[in-house]
Amino acid sequence: MTSAWGTILDQLDDAAKLADLDPDVHRMLRHPKRVLEVSVPVRMDDGRVEVFTGWRVHHDTTRGPGKGGIRFHPAVDADEIKALAAAMTFKTAIVDIPFGGAKGGVRCDPAQLSLGELERLTRRYTYEISPLLGPDRDVPAPDVNTDGRVMAWLLDTISMTQGSHQPAVVTGKPLSVGGTRAHAGATSTGCVVCARAAFTELGLPMVGARVVLQGFGKVGGPLAFLLHSAGMRVVAVADVGGAVHNPGGLDPLALSEHVAATGSV
Repeated sequence: MTSAWGTILDQLDDAAKLADLDPDVHRMLRHPKRVLEVSVPVRMDDGRVEVFTGWRVHHDTTRGPGKGGIRFHPAVDADEIKALAAAMTFKTAIVDIPFGGAKGGVRCDPAQLSLGELERLTRRYTYEISPLLGPDRDVPAPDVNTDGRVMAWLLDTISMTQGSHQPAVVTGKPLSVGGTRAHAGATSTGCVVCARAAFTELGLPMVGARVVLQGFGKVGGPLAFLLHSAGMRVVAVADVGGAVHNPGGLDPLALSEHVAATGSV
């Protein structure tokens, strides 16, 4: 089975041919600029120390500071983080914003951690990768199993190491510490914008078209509502706990209430 990094390299190779990319630039993009792997020792609530593994990858920062989320997941590894960092390089370039590609993660299961353990893990991980972070170097954001609270811990940790408030070091933080109102739901809205553009380019109607979503969290949940509102039929949704399918279309509100009650679709 092709790895995540292998898949992203295949996509890069295809794009390089289509764009007639300079061979030297192509070769550079096939290699991440830096890959930092760190040990993250955490004092657990029962007094023992558990050591987790984390990563922060800069794929390319030619166009500006690295930009990319931080995910906490039991299956995350360096290969996946490298691939996601490369995807961020391409995304920031395509939408023409002055950032490069970065990504981070810790191999852990947040569902098995107490709130205190999660905070201590976040702060220690942040401290270990702090040499890479900064408004002019690398600006993280939330990703899988991380949210505004985790970003607030990250911000506070970096601010303590610098001796001053550093709001520009992270996005996706709460409004109370300098966050932006437009951040919540922005990814879902972006997906709809891209879907509309694709359907228009292909000459296909969105109304009545079928949708299958992978994930029903920070992005997938709002996206189901938005696509349903655009007239599309959300016929299937999958998440970490399973999947649900209805050829006639799912009710996003009813599904959201079910997920709130049970934790999965």
